[in-house]
Amino acid sequence: MRVLGSRRPAKSGQNDLSGREAGIVEALPLPIILVGPECRLLHANQAAEQFFDMGVGLLLKQKLGDLLPFGSPLLQLIGQARERGASIAERNVDLSTPRLGERVADVTLTPTEDGAVIVLLQERGLAHRIDRQLLYRGAARSMSGMAAVLAHEIKNPLAGIRGAAQLLEEAVSSEDRVLAELIRNEADRIRALIDRMEAFGDPMALSRTPVNIHEVLDRVKLVAETSFGRRLRIVENFDPSLPPVWGDRDNLIQAFMNIIRNAADAAPPDNGEIVLSTAYRPGVRIATGGSGGGQGPQQRLSLPLEVTVRDNGSGIAADLLPYIFDPFITTKSHGVGLGLPLVAKIIADHGGVIECESQSRRTLFRVLLPVASAENRSPRNESGHA
Repeated sequence: MRVLGSRRPAKSGQNDLSGREAGIVEALPLPIILVGPECRLLHANQAAEQFFDMGVGLLLKQKLGDLLPFGSPLLQLIGQARERGASIAERNVDLSTPRLGERVADVTLTPTEDGAVIVLLQERGLAHRIDRQLLYRGAARSMSGMAAVLAHEIKNPLAGIRGAAQLLEEAVSSEDRVLAELIRNEADRIRALIDRMEAFGDPMALSRTPVNIHEVLDRVKLVAETSFGRRLRIVENFDPSLPPVWGDRDNLIQAFMNIIRNAADAAPPDNGEIVLSTAYRPGVRIATGGSGGGQGPQQRLSLPLEVTVRDNGSGIAADLLPYIFDPFITTKSHGVGLGLPLVAKIIADHGGVIECESQSRRTLFRVLLPVASAENRSPRNESGHA
């Protein structure tokens, strides 16, 4: 194979990679495929196998159009690269499919002299995770300030309103007592809402220790199976070799309880299913300000521990999906929209990342967390500050 513009001589009739070229391509961490005539795949490196979630043997039996959505812009770009005989680069190309889920990538296409096209994919997922992480932390900090103001400015007069309503219940007629009870009950409801919002004002000083994330998930699963998730099938797909998480066990239980409760509410009543999965994903490192909503010196955290919660519900509307971790955003008729913002705050306080992708019959929450390393297990970190 010879790339157009290259001075290296090509072997006659060769349309796949030589041994040396293949070795270089395999070593690269980015997905690279070689697309031949009729968009048949001629070569794929290991990163491409992971990207398409398919082994190379099966990949090379496919046409690229079989792996992409109908009318994918990538197919058009391949045709343009062939026609022009020059490299093409395009940002934010949508490669999402029901099988792969949400996939957006920057692509670079380079034609070869034998009619093939080299396609390099750079998934935009990591950049989006970092952006969303900062967004969710900003929302959590905003809620912290709002909760402190509301607690101070509303709770005191609310107590007076409730007390007055209680006195009225004793003094008014039976007909008017219903109205007094209504005032008292509504005051209690507002007080409960303020109490929930105060969780955002809590700096949440974490008591971190090495935590077996499977014990956390088993605890949440047990609660779900005996209460809100009795009608559902809950499946475990765990990596038994996963190292411990550096985190606060109780807070992690609260976070995953909220995620799984949401999944249970969304799952259909007849054949509802929730799949809990764990995996080790090395290589993900994100700059963060540490615990406490981004306070403290900046550090680079490795987030190789992945936990996913998937349900087969109707999905989240596309126009709502970017805002589900914002306060007071909810699809539930009786919800207040504070569960997922609290989850985002807990995960952010752990230095982790949470994201969501959704389509019909498949909604997936993905949480990335730091591992309990020898450094953060040292005595100077026993207070919970990583």
